[in-house]
Amino acid sequence: MKSTLLYEYFTNLSPQQKEQFDQLEALYQDWNLKINVVSRKDIDELYLRHVLHSLGIAKVQEFLPEAQVLDVGTGGGFPGIPLAILFPETQFTLVDAIGKKIRVVNEVVEGLGLTNVQAHHERVENLPQHYDFIVSRAVAAMPTFVHWTKGRLKKKSRHERENGILYLKGGDLTEEMQSYPDAEEIPLSRFFKEEFFETKKVVYLPKKGYL
Repeated sequence: MKSTLLYEYFTNLSPQQKEQFDQLEALYQDWNLKINVVSRKDIDELYLRHVLHSLGIAKVQEFLPEAQVLDVGTGGGFPGIPLAILFPETQFTLVDAIGKKIRVVNEVVEGLGLTNVQAHHERVENLPQHYDFIVSRAVAAMPTFVHWTKGRLKKKSRHERENGILYLKGGDLTEEMQSYPDAEEIPLSRFFKEEFFETKKVVYLPKKGYL
């Protein structure tokens, strides 16, 4: 499945953005041979299972120029790198506690020529900055994730949606989310027709919902 899958859902991509998305497969296949950051099964469906999945966040929230977005537990760079391509004027900080994954992220960022991404081998609790939104792909149950990221959001919201967490999750989240009545679950099947997205969703948790 190729990068043209993205063009069906994101119709206003510039030539540079298309070129960057096109480059992702070769970059990840090359690095995956050295450092396994994407499963062998998923690398063949990179654009469906990783890139388009990451861009599901963009269907829920568009980021303003100069906004600050933190990607926690980014792994090989998801969802941060696809979002950074889509929003070139937004600043993205990608963190992971595993150094070899951040090495891959830095190499992919350099290969794409992205200037709006910083990647750190660091625990999120140790970051000094504050952000408009925190994004991630199911690195932990929501209560754990909330604990990790507490205090990392800016007080003032610049977007229509209040600053908060945008979390890619799947399956039945009833028990996990029972402590967060202000959370909103947005099914990705609302935006994408592929079977892969039938159980996938973006969970939006506004700052007021857990502070």
